[in-house]
Amino acid sequence: MKVSVSQARSEHIPFLAWVVLTAFRSHLERGLWDLFVDGSEAECLRFLEALAGTTARHWEHYSNFIVAEVDGRPVSALCGYFEAECGGPALGQGIQEASQTLGRSEEENAAAWQRAGSIVYCAPEHAPGAWIVENVATLPEFRRRGLVDQLLEEILEKGRTAGASVAEVGVLIGNDPAQRAYEKAGFAVVDEKRHPEFEAAYKCPGIRLLRRGL
Repeated sequence: MKVSVSQARSEHIPFLAWVVLTAFRSHLERGLWDLFVDGSEAECLRFLEALAGTTARHWEHYSNFIVAEVDGRPVSALCGYFEAECGGPALGQGIQEASQTLGRSEEENAAAWQRAGSIVYCAPEHAPGAWIVENVATLPEFRRRGLVDQLLEEILEKGRTAGASVAEVGVLIGNDPAQRAYEKAGFAVVDEKRHPEFEAAYKCPGIRLLRRGL
């Protein structure tokens, strides 16, 4: 098995759309983007492809990702970013641009936030200047082969090189395997948020924030 890790390129966008959809589903049946799009899996992926390729740079943009390939096939990915550069306001711009590309109306997006927006009640409050790791997913047949460990090492080094002194990652409460994997990589739980509206929408109590030094 020949593994290579590289900065994501535009041709990785279809795979990264799957990564984002899968990562936000976590251990749940439906995640953020399922609720936001409220369509078939193909419709969710189509929206996420448009979102990943916008001119606006945000935390779902392909340029923030690194990808592990096995024999030239993308099989695992994650992203790293600074909230000040790619956080909520930037994501809002990206969603607007992707929606225009796909012909989604403002009314559709307003309804989308009604379905998915309770995530704001549990969204982690990141430390100033923290390097945020997000959107971690691997194709099922390539799991438990150390690919995420390798990607984590590389993305943390990118954050260190960019000047960050701490890294953070969020985990949905109940995704114990992911939490254990991050703890093995040196992260520790520093905060937890729960909210009844989030639980009603996502069928999950809330989100934990983990942090480690760089």
